[in-house]
This record gives sequence, structure tokens and C-alpha cells, in this order.
Amino acid sequence: MSIPTNRLHTIIRREHDAFVKFFLCSFLLSSNIAPSFALDSISPGVSVEDGDTIVSERQNFELGFFSPGSSTRRYLGIWYKRFSRGTVIWVANRETPLLDHSGLLRMTDQGVLVLQNSTNYTLWSSPAIKAALRPVARLLDTGNLVVKDESDSNTENYLWQSFDNPTHTFLPGMKIGFADGLDLFLSSWKSSDDPARGDYTYLIDRHGFPQNLVKKGSSIEYRVGPWNGVRFTGAPRQLFNPVYTYGFVLNEKEAYYHVESKDNNSAPSRFVLDESGQARRLVWLDKTRSWGAYFTIGEDRCDKYLTCGAYARCNINDPIICSCFEGFEPKSYRDWSLLDWSGGCVRKTPLTCGRGEGFVRYTQMKLPDTSRSWYNMNMNLQECEDMCLRNCSCTAYTSANISGAGSGCLVWFGELTDMRVYPDSGQELYVRMSASYLEEIKRKRKGKKRKHIGTIVGFIIGSITISVGVFLLGSILYVRRKKYKSRVQQLMIWKLISLYDEGKRKFITGPGKNVKNILEKYYKNNKNNNEDLELPVIQFSTIIKATQNFSTANKLGKGGFGPVYKGTLSDGQDIAVKRLEINSGQGLEEFINEVILIVKLQHRNLVKLLGCCVEGDERMLVYEYMPNKSLDYFIFGASLSTDLCFCKNIVLSSKTNFSDESKSRMLDWQRRINIISGIARGLMYLHQDSRLRIIHRDLKASNILLDYDMNPKISDFGMARICRGNQTEANTHKVVGTYGYIAPEYAVKGRFSVKSDTFSFGVLVLEIISGIRNTGFSSQEHQHNLLGHAWKLWMEGRPLELVDDILGESDALSQIQRCIHIGLLCVQNLPNDRPNMSNVVLMLESQIVLPQPKQPGFFVENNIPETESSSSTHESGTKNETTATILEPR
Repeated sequence: MSIPTNRLHTIIRREHDAFVKFFLCSFLLSSNIAPSFALDSISPGVSVEDGDTIVSERQNFELGFFSPGSSTRRYLGIWYKRFSRGTVIWVANRETPLLDHSGLLRMTDQGVLVLQNSTNYTLWSSPAIKAALRPVARLLDTGNLVVKDESDSNTENYLWQSFDNPTHTFLPGMKIGFADGLDLFLSSWKSSDDPARGDYTYLIDRHGFPQNLVKKGSSIEYRVGPWNGVRFTGAPRQLFNPVYTYGFVLNEKEAYYHVESKDNNSAPSRFVLDESGQARRLVWLDKTRSWGAYFTIGEDRCDKYLTCGAYARCNINDPIICSCFEGFEPKSYRDWSLLDWSGGCVRKTPLTCGRGEGFVRYTQMKLPDTSRSWYNMNMNLQECEDMCLRNCSCTAYTSANISGAGSGCLVWFGELTDMRVYPDSGQELYVRMSASYLEEIKRKRKGKKRKHIGTIVGFIIGSITISVGVFLLGSILYVRRKKYKSRVQQLMIWKLISLYDEGKRKFITGPGKNVKNILEKYYKNNKNNNEDLELPVIQFSTIIKATQNFSTANKLGKGGFGPVYKGTLSDGQDIAVKRLEINSGQGLEEFINEVILIVKLQHRNLVKLLGCCVEGDERMLVYEYMPNKSLDYFIFGASLSTDLCFCKNIVLSSKTNFSDESKSRMLDWQRRINIISGIARGLMYLHQDSRLRIIHRDLKASNILLDYDMNPKISDFGMARICRGNQTEANTHKVVGTYGYIAPEYAVKGRFSVKSDTFSFGVLVLEIISGIRNTGFSSQEHQHNLLGHAWKLWMEGRPLELVDDILGESDALSQIQRCIHIGLLCVQNLPNDRPNMSNVVLMLESQIVLPQPKQPGFFVENNIPETESSSSTHESGTKNETTATILEPR
């Protein structure tokens, strides 16, 4: 069999070594190999020039140089060959195009693919890989360009593959999400003429129950939703078909979506994210020789994220596409009259977390945004309902997997958003409703029946009333008296807050003021007010009994607020009681702040407020008891005799006596990284997932409590502040917090923001890794504090010398170094350089490339004495200090 002259010339031109040229020519001329031999692979010594191509074995795909649209720039890419010729599915140098036809693709002896121009400048290269005896790059019939070792008997053991570096097209065999330590996502082209990364990304979001999103920049454009075992909840047309199988892998390390062809003869299909942000699955139609849309994301207004706001559903078939759930009403009737539904709906009757609450079942639903959700794949639906009902923060639940008989539990916390109706393929959703609303439904259903039996019931009731009238009268008087007393206590709390919020501090704190008598009078003037208090009121007598009359043996410590006591309720539950001292200067502010901020905040990484007590001059807050002390006890070996703030005190036990090294050894790296991640998630909730931006302002190791499982809980909200609306920063004349953790702009100019908390978090991360307190660090080599020392080691390429000696033999040194990197990013001097907490969480939970840190703030230790919750006064700053108001965070 002869070889065509032009093909032989092409092969010879690729050989740069004379001996290789001679050998290949002799071999090809004496063999029966088809002309396409070796055109599906590249090996060291072989190159591909502009005009040459590499073709897959069955000629499904082709790799070479191309110019998109009307552009004259040249790119290395992969496109379909046997059909739809020229449809590009992958681009190598999308950010660094060639300006002429001088491009050359070659493979190094180490197996690295390199794209160079005429000046031998490298425009793109595949990552460095482990040594291979016989490296080769091959274009597969799946469209995957792979690098492997020919001497490896495992044909699927790839050293590198283009499927791990997707651009705008998702093919069968690829993965989207988090797999094999990689963050895999699609990114659109800038335009049809420019394949550089555009505005849109298609990804899997792992916050809460993993869900599929299309983002424009950092904002969500469309939400395809979570995988329900059959399809994504927001892709109803993603149905079972005989050609492809869809799947979703979810475990502790991976969360990714994949599509597989059932056989090699399946109709070609691709999923494309175009430059307008529209995502479509396309299937090749042989009859029309064109691509047909199988389903589209973003095809109507209901697909747009948050079109209808919270507690509303979108139905594209209705004249008015948005409607509130039953028992809800528009937050702004004016906006809804103008066809602006984005403000959503609010409950007509608020939840009280009392008896009688239940759920209303909705069908045909696209499930709500799962970024604030929790899941357990081993629970059934009944267990899911019971768990949700026990948690006052749980607002809805459903099955996590609807395949078969259904399984798993998926619950939501906070507002339910971004829902729509799918008449033929939606899911069930159970929404929590108040007892009064459920009773109203029952009354309506029983209305007709009651009408028929009214006479009989009236006769019975009349008879009973006459026979036991005297007894009931006495009982009613007793109950009303008891209820009156409880109601007075509730009103005392809320009036105390409202008076403080109105700026009447002298009225509350003035000497000799009898708050109880004044508020009893207020109650009498407002006795028809039926507003319920969501925070349980605990009787003073109950606290006296629980703490053994505030015995010295039960005292855990003392802070700026006052003493803290351990107590045990009659049901055996351990509690921690913060008792405000009458002469406490800052304690009253802390008391009011914590009532306002914590009462409606529910997150697994925030300390839980169980109730409060206001009786006479007594003001107390009751918290869950943390048995494993505070974080500083373990990483610094805090002394039991140290004068401590509340958050450090509530967990200390006089029976526990470990050496500093023993304490540190209890925090291995896995526990430390879990603590770091938990604190980050708690801060992200405060900064972002709450309706209001809550700035803690006093984040430090002693304010991180540890529960039975060593899970971190952020506590002590006495210094916290709320930023309204889109506000992200404020100024104050009074700087509060703890030296060593306060951000530079806050300490110097009195300006605080969410980035102030980020700075404190960064300090905390470096302390957790090193086991050294920032302000307690000293070195004979320099005068830097811990931040300066960490920066010095980083700049010298020795960051791991910062690590606690106990972690020295850890097998996770790369992860530790990444956390040092993140810590340094958080403590950068300028607030704008620091990442927000949502980005920090992403950095911790993925392998995205991190930017290089800049010099930290407070680089040199100024020998400022460490003071718990210290404050100082600044003349600079404005008078718009943000104070807490009774608004409802979610």
C-alpha cells in the first residue's frame, strides 16, 4: 500500500531529528498501516504546526489551530470533525491568542504539552506531571485530549486530560463540580469572536446541599437547583432517555455531576454555556444536519434568580407569574402592584416555635435555594419532619432523593427563595406554618359540620358551664394572674430594648429606677397587645434553683458583663447564666445587644441563647452550656485563674487540669481545620446570610466555644453591630474589642466593617496553626508580633516553620500551608485587599488559586498590653454609629 505524497511530507515535516525522519519514512513505506497512523497522538520529538491536525481514531474530533468568527487571531482547540465540522468544544490558549500562523504544539521529554510562537515564547502549557517512561498525548473519540504513559498497562490512567480543564462545553464523560481535588466548571466565551473567559460560569455550589448554578460574575443568574436522584430540580426536561445517563456523585470529598453515553453509537450531545449566559443541552439531528435543543436553562422569566423573592412561587403560565404561599402576603403591596415581585412575601402570622406548629404540603415545586440547608441521606421523610419540627430555625423539609420510594432528608433554615411551579415534574415541599394558621384551616374545613351540630354542642357546653361555673371562675382568675405576671416580664424585656433603642439610656440605668414598676404600668396601658415574644422567659426562681442560689462552686468566672454561673435545669439540661451586675458599665449594652442579635439567629456555629430573665433589677441571659471550654484553653493553655470574659468562662471546669502540651495535643490538625472552617461559616452567616450584616467586632480565641464534638461556636455579641441594607461599614467614636485582633482601620480611625471581622479571623487562623497568641509572641531575631513573624517566614519561603511543633509530623502540610496563605490574605493592611468571608469559605473548601498576600496590618508589636474587650476614644469619625435595632435577621 502506498502512502500519498502530501501525507508523507506532512509527517516528515514534523520530525526535527534526521534519524527520526529516516526511521518513520522507512516504516510507513514498508507497512500496510492506514494513512491516519500516528495522527491521533503526539510524542516527544513530534510537533503540530498551524495547518496540521491531530484526529481521533474514529474521526469524531480534531485538534488544530483555528480563528473564531471574524477574528484573525489563532487558537489551539478541539472541534467536531465527522459532523458539525468547526463546532469548537475546547480551547487551550483562550487568554493568550497567537497573532499569526506561527503556532507550534510540541511535547517535552517529560510529557508536558507546550504551545509556542515564532519566538519560542510559551503561550500555553499543560501542567507538569510525574515522570513518564514513554509519554504520549492522544485525542480520544470522546473529545478528550489526554497525556499518558504508554508503558502503563492501565489505559485510563491519565497524567493530564483536557476534560479536567473545561472551557464552555460539557461533553459526555466530563465532570462538573468538585472531583479528584479539582474545581471543575464551565465558563462562557466573551463573544463568538473571542474565546477568552466571559462573564458567565456554570458550576456546582457546595454551600448547604450542593446545587447547580449559572453565575454572572459573583451574582447568581439562574439556579438549576440540587440533584434529586433523577434530575436537577430546576431542569424538568432533563428526563430519562435511551441515549445518555445522568448521575451525581456526593460524598465527603466529592460533589460532581456527570453524563455518560450508553454506547459509542449514541447521538452526539453537548452542553454549552454561551456568551449571553444561556445554558443548553444540544443533540445532533442527522435528518436536519443541525443541533437541536434538548433543554434550556434561562429560557423564561421564572428561571431568573429571585424573580419572586422569598416565600413566593413563580408560574410562567399564570397572567401574574408570582404569588405568595398560603398564609403569606406581599412584603410591599405597592411594589407588587407595579409588577415588581422581588421583595417577596412575609408571614401573616409569625412562627413562635410553640406547640401546634406543623407543615403545609406543596406539590409541583422547584425546590428553594439550598445554600442555607442541611441534609442527611440516611433519614426517611418522617424522621426528617420530626427533626425539622424540633428545630425552631427549620422552615421547610422534603426528601433529598425522589428516586424509588424516596429517601434522605433535606431541610431549610431561614427564608425560602427562588421557587417556581412545574406542573408535570415538580417536587413536594413541606413548609412550616404557625399553630394559629393551621387551626384556621381546620376551622374552615369543619365549618359546615359545626353548623349542623351547633344546637347539641351548645346544650352540652351550657350544662357543663352551669355545673362547674364556680370552679372555672376560680381557675380563670388564677391563670389570668399567672399569665399577667409572665406577660409583664415579657414586656419588660421588649420595653427595655425599645427604650434603649430610642436612646433613653438614663431612664434605664439611672440609680434608684424601679424598672419593674414602670413597665408594669406600661403593660396595663397596652394589655390588649397580643404580640408574642419568641425568646422564652425563664423565672428567676428557676435560675436560683438551677445555680444553687448562685453558689461559689457554680461560678465559672467573671467578665465585663458580670459573673457567669453554671446551672442545671430540672430536666437535666446544663445551662450557663450571665448575670448583669448593677454597676456594670458596659454590661447593659451587651445585654441588649445579645437579646436583639442572638434571639433569632440560628446557626450551628453560633452559640444558642435559650432564654432570659428580667425581674426587678435582675437581668440575666441563659445559654447552652459548652463542656469543652473555649478555643484559647486548648491552643494557648489558658490558666483557670485568668480573669475571663463570658465566652471563655462558661466552659471552664475546675476539675480539668491538663498540661499545655496535653491541651494542644487534643487539637490535631483535623480538629483545627474543622474549627477554622466552622468559624468561617459562622462569620459568613453573620455577614451575608442574615438579612442584616452583623459585624461581631470582638472575634478572638476566647470567644470561640467548643461543644461536645469540638465544633466551634461563635459567642459574645455584646460588641456586635448591625449594618442596615447594603451598608458594609460604619464609624464610631468608641473602639471596642481586644488588642491583637482589632483591624488597623478600626483601631486608628474608628472605621469598622465586615472586613474588620475578616482581619480578626485571619489572626485567629494563624494562632490556631502556630499555637501562639498574636500579642504574646516574641523573638530574638526581630520585634514583630505573630503576624509580622508569619509574613517574614512567608517572604523567605519558610511558612511551615510557623506550624505548632505538635503538628510537625502531620501528613497534611500542604493544607496547613494553604491555611497560612489564607490567614495572611485575611490580615492584609487594607480592608479592600482582604477577602470577604464567603470567599474565605470557598478558599478553604476548594483548590482555587489564591492571590499573593500583601503586608499585614500592625506589622510590628507596639507592646500594647492585652486587654479583654478594651476600648478607647477617638476624636475622628462621624456620628453615624450603627446601633442594634429590633429587626429580624434570618
